[in-house]
Amino acid sequence: MKIFNLKTNALLLIASFSLSSATNAQNTATKNTGYPITPVNIQNVKITDAFWLPIIKRVQEKTIEYAIHKCEEEGRLDNFLIAGGKMKGEVKGQMPFDDTDVYKIIEGASNTLISEPNPKLEKLLDSLIGIIKIGQEKDGYLTTWRTINPAKPPAPWVPVIEGKRWESLQISHELYNPGHMIEAAVVHYEATGKRNFLDIAIKTADMLVRTFGDNPDQVHGVPGHQIVETGLVNLYRITNNKAYLKLAKYFLDNRGNPKNHKLYGAYAQDDIPVIQQKEAVGHAVRAVYMYAGMTDIAAIYNDKDYLNAVNALWTNMVNKKMYITGGIGAIHDGEAFGANYELPNLTAYNETCAAIGDVYWNHRLHNMTGSSDYFDVIERSLYNGLISGISLDGKQFFYPNALESDGVYKNNRGSCTRQAWFDCSCCPTNLIRFIPSIPGLIYSTSKNTLYVNLYASNTAKISLDKTELQISQQTNYPWDGKVAVTVSPKKESEFTIKLRIPGWARNQVLPGDLYSYKNTASAKVTLTIDGKPFDYKEDKGYITITKKWKKGETVTLDFPMEVKEVVTNTKVEGNIGKVALEYGPIVYAIEEIDNPTDFDKITVDANDTFKVTKENNLLEGVNSIQTKQFKAIPYYSWSNRGIGKMKVWIDLKK
Repeated sequence: MKIFNLKTNALLLIASFSLSSATNAQNTATKNTGYPITPVNIQNVKITDAFWLPIIKRVQEKTIEYAIHKCEEEGRLDNFLIAGGKMKGEVKGQMPFDDTDVYKIIEGASNTLISEPNPKLEKLLDSLIGIIKIGQEKDGYLTTWRTINPAKPPAPWVPVIEGKRWESLQISHELYNPGHMIEAAVVHYEATGKRNFLDIAIKTADMLVRTFGDNPDQVHGVPGHQIVETGLVNLYRITNNKAYLKLAKYFLDNRGNPKNHKLYGAYAQDDIPVIQQKEAVGHAVRAVYMYAGMTDIAAIYNDKDYLNAVNALWTNMVNKKMYITGGIGAIHDGEAFGANYELPNLTAYNETCAAIGDVYWNHRLHNMTGSSDYFDVIERSLYNGLISGISLDGKQFFYPNALESDGVYKNNRGSCTRQAWFDCSCCPTNLIRFIPSIPGLIYSTSKNTLYVNLYASNTAKISLDKTELQISQQTNYPWDGKVAVTVSPKKESEFTIKLRIPGWARNQVLPGDLYSYKNTASAKVTLTIDGKPFDYKEDKGYITITKKWKKGETVTLDFPMEVKEVVTNTKVEGNIGKVALEYGPIVYAIEEIDNPTDFDKITVDANDTFKVTKENNLLEGVNSIQTKQFKAIPYYSWSNRGIGKMKVWIDLKK
């Protein structure tokens, strides 16, 4: 990663920050996650993939640097110094959660360090952490706008009554800010073993434990914007301090409890208790962050009420409220889920942050159950509605992700194409924190079983209960369906490998009945071991192979790919008489730049023959789909060539 110099006044003060607090820590992290399945840490997975490696490197080498400069320009770093009395001035920026952009950048950079040590980057993070420490109040409180001037929040929609802490929890983001900070500090500690950021997080978490609870002298309330819950659970996991876990559960238990606080309503999932919630409603990002926290509580406490609730919410979402791209949150008003089957295309919201949060939630659900359905959602989001949020140069972004553009409607917060930054820049920095962690989704283990969840060229070191092994994948996925998995145990031994059959290869667009393929593909998935056909068994969407494995055995999978037409449940009125095109896990779109003539009259004919062509010089190398009438490109790559019309759902010729 290219390393650069910070220009902010903050760096003039960093010379006084002692790194003596950043000593290597004893790694006594607990493995008590409550989940029977454990992801393989990104430290043990080296990506060599032609699809994912360039995306990850782009974030590491371009987007992180770009975002830090943006944070400097807009005063994100100065706010910590002003709060700590090292600079004079009013709060800078327009959002009460601007602090979190810095935290998310550190988290993404820390994930980069986990994958590959980088002393210069580590030193840069020490400088950023030093700036953060300056802004923390003595008792651990850390929300810079309120420390600078509690009577003058940066956003006019944050109410100030008496200027006291926690007086407007619904909208002040006083718990959202430390939530992201704690999440980032945990990852930084895991990456470096240093306590400099972790100690800041613990100081804040201890303050929250003292502050919130049922005692008469404590504040009764819950976060307006959820995420502190998962942060506290992650902090519990590495400290074994159950006070953090109990506080996370307190925040969840008291949502929808009018005896605890004045309810925020359905927008913030605070109209009824969480264990009674069955429909995904309100602000989509808040929702999936909360559902992830609920799943943690269900796993750790073995709480059936929480488990039943998350299962009901997930079932509602995938059957009635998810876009074909994996996007969620249909409407701009409240950045929210719409009603059941309300899935407009031109005005679709599909916030990038919501796609990221949905991956975090579905990963937890898989860790609990081992069902491939959750990775079907993850894969669809990853290849489509999540990476669509970042441009091919790593410096332009979609906040919402529409499924149609008329070239006029300004879907992307005032623009109908990608933007270089936003006054509310949560999505760019969330992409930074998430994308470097993607290798941690590929594999997971349970006792003597290895799950292969995603397909991407890589090498990995795996520890099972009874053996250690190395595994490698060679594939050109998602552009073709051939995958070679080479298994090399330390010594010949018996264990189980589960290889996921992607939903699209099982004639399932997504779990549930919201989408289906117009025609059922008849080609079957084939599997060989060292070239010999193997008659496999399928369990929860995985091919299960239990045998004595020898060093260097190669499992070859062939997932037959063909262009598939997708239709929607007829309850989604806007998609009636239309199809979307897929090839493997990729959803396609037609864009005006490729189809300049009579764009609005393009149709899919029942007699169309689809031609798939690898175009190395188009959009950094993609498979295009062509007919006599049009050319389609992967949805994630649209709007990289200027403003124009686009659509995912194409009319069927009548």
